[in-house]
Amino acid sequence: MFQKILIANRGEIACRVIKTCRRLGIATVAVYSDADADGLHVALADEALHIGGSAAAESYLRADRIIQAAKDTGAEAVHPGFGFLSEKADFVEALQAAGLVFIGPPPKAIAAMGDKIESKKIAAEAGVSTVPGFMGIIESAEQAVEIARDVGYPVMLKASAGGGGKGMRIARDDKEAAEGFRSAQNEARSSFGDDRVFVEKFVEEPRHIEIQVLSDGQGRTLYLGERECSIQRRHQKVVEEAPSPFIDAETRRRMGEQSVALADAVGYSSAGTVEFIVDKDRNFYFLEMNTRLQVEHPVTEMITGLDLVEWMIRIAAGEALDFGQDEVKLDGWAIEARVYAEDPLRNFLPSIGRLVRYQAPEESRSVRVDTGVGEGSEISMFYDPMIAKLATWGESRDAAIAEMRRALDAFYIRGVNHNIPFLAAVMAAERFQAGRLTTNYIAEEYPEGFQGRELPAETRNRLVSVAAVLQERSEQRGNGHPAAAGLSEPVERVVMIGREPQVAKLSPEGEAFAVEFDGGRHVIESDWRPGQPLFKGRLDQAPITVQVDADGPRWKLTHDGGTVDVLVLRPRLAELAALMPVKVPPDMSRFLLSPMPGLLVSLAVSEGQEVKAGEELAVVEAMKMENVLRAERDGRIAKLQAAPGDNLAVDQVIIEFD
Repeated sequence: MFQKILIANRGEIACRVIKTCRRLGIATVAVYSDADADGLHVALADEALHIGGSAAAESYLRADRIIQAAKDTGAEAVHPGFGFLSEKADFVEALQAAGLVFIGPPPKAIAAMGDKIESKKIAAEAGVSTVPGFMGIIESAEQAVEIARDVGYPVMLKASAGGGGKGMRIARDDKEAAEGFRSAQNEARSSFGDDRVFVEKFVEEPRHIEIQVLSDGQGRTLYLGERECSIQRRHQKVVEEAPSPFIDAETRRRMGEQSVALADAVGYSSAGTVEFIVDKDRNFYFLEMNTRLQVEHPVTEMITGLDLVEWMIRIAAGEALDFGQDEVKLDGWAIEARVYAEDPLRNFLPSIGRLVRYQAPEESRSVRVDTGVGEGSEISMFYDPMIAKLATWGESRDAAIAEMRRALDAFYIRGVNHNIPFLAAVMAAERFQAGRLTTNYIAEEYPEGFQGRELPAETRNRLVSVAAVLQERSEQRGNGHPAAAGLSEPVERVVMIGREPQVAKLSPEGEAFAVEFDGGRHVIESDWRPGQPLFKGRLDQAPITVQVDADGPRWKLTHDGGTVDVLVLRPRLAELAALMPVKVPPDMSRFLLSPMPGLLVSLAVSEGQEVKAGEELAVVEAMKMENVLRAERDGRIAKLQAAPGDNLAVDQVIIEFD
């Protein structure tokens, strides 16, 4: 076994690898960029070396510096995590030439599976079901149109070296095929330095389902069940689960056996994932093989009891798998939600900044949090905006979903925008709970974008009761009284959610509060104290967690994916408050505002120009993705308030209209 391992990555995956190494008694070396000098992975590792500037190209993508760091610290092996150099065959070859062990598959397997065109040819030869398409190199938009017609619309144009949703376009007619080819080619060239594009049939009502494989390179390759990864946005996975609610035992066996055949065909060893697209009739087609650890590996670990990082290390050290296929058992259900620093109300635009408050749910057998940040950490513009991966386990799918909803309520993040409200809305949706999933789920459920979750009346009533108790506890503390629930007599309060009043009567019931209101009654037990960000307790004997933010005399309460603005008043004050005028927000419709912090790449208009609704106005780049800003209605440009090359803050004015 290795004595010391260098982790050629950052963030949550570096921290994840460190945890397993610690359990195995292996020393760890972290590498870090300028932006990550205070990173959690740096603090957790036994040693840490600075390897370059903040941009990945100046640090985490510098193979020479990583190899030198391994030599300087006496590390025997390198774990690549995912992303960065994890699927670069030339990096593996350079490591081997330097006498270092790569904790992952051999370079030939990486190269073969890293080329989407070549990988599909190998898959077909190995007897793996593949999607109809054209696997050759396309030279022009005209040729792309001809091929698309032959394959039959709709088609998917994909970059051969692509990944992470980049270099992918769906085309449903000749015009979209020509435009999609050019866009995919340009994006692939800038993202991967490889502009090759191919075409394949686009499967309608598709599910994205992948098989986890594990091979020791000594004659034993196993499949560890499947993961359902259909909840995606812009081809990026958002929610994953294992097993799939759609796959039956026979389909699982056939997908698993084909995945094993593909792994064996390329001489694979280590952990890897074979991805499939599955249609409504459970026909499945090979997409690609990821020759690395997947972001979503925790759900497989939670239902199999296996530590995939541990087995990657053991296999790299020359150990053989000590269990067979018949010993792989799937126990219960696991769901993972990716918590990102992004604003779901602004079309999920990235949100960068400092985590002013960060409190993750308490971990247990049923709750797991993989993260690379802590309170005070900076979400940088240089890297993926993931904050954490939250995974929950239950004996059934319903139980795993219930655990996830409770855990999301307890995930308290302030300082940056995040997608927890969206994740909670997905978990609460009837369609998701029924397992009716496709890769179009988000687009179909939120065609106008995510507008926030409208809480049902039952949930709002729970929050009315909580708000009344919060106010009473605060007043008790402010008056110098003990924070016990005891009241000498019932009190009446008016709970206003927005401008809607709800009369609530609080009465003592032992150490609990009984709250009566129009249409219901709840009994609440909690030891919450003013200043605590989470109200934890029991409501009618069921556990409840509510996020609490004080805003002057008001409360902002967040629960089950929704946030309500609450003011709790004594009856007479409520009468007076009803007479107060409503403040009208300023009209900002005359301005084009930057929806995110980023770089203004270009302006497509000039002062005095007339524009039509839908016309391109500007392009803003953030997190290496270009975002086209368009006119919402017809108008005339009065003034340009920013110039290409400017670094923009969120809501900074770019253009003023007449």
